[in-house]
Amino acid sequence: MSRRKNPFDELEEMFERMGRQFDEMGGQLGGGMDWQTGGISVDVVDNGDEYVVTADLPGFEKDDLDITLQENRLRISAEHESEVKEEGEEYLRQERSQRSVSRTVSLPDPVDESSVSAEYRNGVLTVSLPKINGSDDSHNIEVS
Repeated sequence: MSRRKNPFDELEEMFERMGRQFDEMGGQLGGGMDWQTGGISVDVVDNGDEYVVTADLPGFEKDDLDITLQENRLRISAEHESEVKEEGEEYLRQERSQRSVSRTVSLPDPVDESSVSAEYRNGVLTVSLPKINGSDDSHNIEVS
């Protein structure tokens, strides 16, 4: 009697291959920017005096979001947990779900951390990151 192959084994092997391929490509993405994927679709726009990062985060609430900026690396993460309970005379159902996503974007120019602002509306996060203007501490050097 021949033994059937488990189709889930083949799927697991395919996902492992895909994961290795994405890891190998990781350093090749972005033109001067470091992109790390993690389930969040983002747009990054250079408006000259600021960067604007727009991220799609449907299904999350404002309190689910965590946004950090460290050394020109913007990290956006979101985590949501829910629990549903239904009870009846002969029926009991309990479901729990947890969903978390994150994304890190390295910016090519320094930004003014004290002026960064973020807005979350209808599942879309918009982060404005003003660039640091040239330093006023410069001085002319005379050539002798």
